Amino acid sequence: MDTREIFEDLVALLEQDGVDVRRQAMGGGGGFCRIKGKGVFFVDTECSILEMTAICSRAVNELIDIESIYLRPQVRLYLEKYSDTPSFP
Repeated sequence: MDTREIFEDLVALLEQDGVDVRRQAMGGGGGFCRIKGKGVFFVDTECSILEMTAICSRAVNELIDIESIYLRPQVRLYLEKYSDTPSFP
């Protein structure tokens, strides 16, 4: 399983949780925020897939109880790697 597949699995988890995922060029950045109470995750199409996967992992760890759902082993390992990241405001 490559990084792109892990990223797409993480994005799917966010979407299943009701987060609006928007893919657009942002000049370097992206991430999770709340707009009028709705969760939105911005995928910066100009960032590397590694950077966006790390950012997406942080959002999934913050928003989703991953212990209660099935995840492919590679995805779970990737999430565990980023489990000690700071929370979102």
